[in-house]
Amino acid sequence: MTCGGCARTVTKTIQTIDPNAKIVTDPPTRRVEVQTSASQEQIAAALSEAGFPPRAQ
Repeated sequence: MTCGGCARTVTKTIQTIDPNAKIVTDPPTRRVEVQTSASQEQIAAALSEAGFPPRAQ
């Protein structure tokens, strides 16, 4: 995730799983913070499928 377009794609991808998720993206640092009721595995799979494989921290 390196730009605003990427951040929007990541946000929309997560919202398809949990429309009520709280998402904060920071493209310059490539960080995403998510508060969701979905499992980490669900989010990771969706992001990977969208071309943004996560690196959990």
